[in-house]
Amino acid sequence: MDIKKEYERWLANATADADVVAELKTLDDAKIEDAFYRDLAFGTGGLRGVIGAGTNRMNIYTVAKASQGLADYLKENFETPSVVIGYDSRIKSDVFAKETAAVLAANGIKAYIYPRLEPTPALSWAVRYYGCGAGVCVTASHNPKEYNGYKVYGADGCQITLEAADAVLAAIDKHNYFDSIELTDFDAAVAAGKIVWIDDKCLRDFVDAVLALRPGNDVSKLKLVYTPLNGSGLEPVKMLLDRMGVTQVTVVPEQEKPDGSFPTCPYPNPEIREAMETGLKLCDTVKPDLMIGTDPDCDRMGSAVPDGKGGYRLIT
Repeated sequence: MDIKKEYERWLANATADADVVAELKTLDDAKIEDAFYRDLAFGTGGLRGVIGAGTNRMNIYTVAKASQGLADYLKENFETPSVVIGYDSRIKSDVFAKETAAVLAANGIKAYIYPRLEPTPALSWAVRYYGCGAGVCVTASHNPKEYNGYKVYGADGCQITLEAADAVLAAIDKHNYFDSIELTDFDAAVAAGKIVWIDDKCLRDFVDAVLALRPGNDVSKLKLVYTPLNGSGLEPVKMLLDRMGVTQVTVVPEQEKPDGSFPTCPYPNPEIREAMETGLKLCDTVKPDLMIGTDPDCDRMGSAVPDGKGGYRLIT
């Protein structure tokens, strides 16, 4: 790749996102090289990278190109393909999710999209619930705030296999960022029924399916502290706890609302003390039986229990 030529092409063509436009104008030679020396890698975990301008960054152009390749793959392998799209609280997750839906709809692929942020497991559920050929979740899991990602799931609700990832990558590589991507207006596609908002029944049925897995023991007296780490877990976790009869739930206030900047935990992984520290301090006041934390896309959990000495210890 001719880095300088690609940079100039982006300067001329990447005009749809004001943040990208502004960043491109500030890049020096070293930053240009880092942003354009390669395409963002695509594999079984999809795309993952720093949010920003360039071929080696997460932006609407790298997302659209990946979505076009996914569309090509699905049209080749499914007679009437459809896709579910979900997203978490990370910066631009909602923007990237809508861009994905707009590309898929332009390719004649029906896109079901959650109307608000929901966990990755809810995405996996919805893929099977609607009988779709694939799913896309816009998330960078527990990576730092600078990152976002684009996870692709198969018809079974699991991350795609290596074979499928290679096939999608081959389709992606046939396209460039500005001339061969099919794109439609998101709102127009919704009005035409090409993009469909997922209704609340899908999420309720997911929570019911999770609830059905419990052994049936009485947990109504459990006293709990919970933190969604400013991610997507709050709605379904509280819904599940309520159905289980757990009413003594204290949510860590600083980490309750979705916030992609993760102000209290730069590395939002609930399996490490740094992310759980704010919740652990609250435990000293609330004195719960258990503390639970979930990562931004709520597919990873951490927990802490009383240590018998007046404090709390994280458990694996």
